[in-house]
Amino acid sequence: MSSVNKAILIGNVGAEPEVRYLERGVAVATFPLATTERGFTMQNGVQVPDKTEWHNIVLWRNLAEWGERNIRKSMKLYVEGKLQTRSWEKDGIRKQKTEIVAENVQILWRPDQAQPAQEESHATEEDPYLDNI
Repeated sequence: MSSVNKAILIGNVGAEPEVRYLERGVAVATFPLATTERGFTMQNGVQVPDKTEWHNIVLWRNLAEWGERNIRKSMKLYVEGKLQTRSWEKDGIRKQKTEIVAENVQILWRPDQAQPAQEESHATEEDPYLDNI
């Protein structure tokens, strides 16, 4: 049986994308995306507050360049991609980070816009992975 690695998020951009260019001019962009589960009141009257999760989004190649031109803080995005966990060692301390490597991004709302974004606010990446990273 095969397996599935798929993440779908709708959330708000927490900061402008940070874009860097690797060898051979390959672009990579990263930014935080917040998703919030709304709070509620339990039957016994206890208030459960909103819960916000922050996700690390990574865009590669053409999608990264598109993100650099189009994604801004506070936008609402639809992000579809795969979970990827990286680990490294710094100053003798092992670190780990889980990221969403995006394959499809759609702008759903811009802060300066009263209605949903138009069709041109959509980008996909056919091959978001580098062979030797």
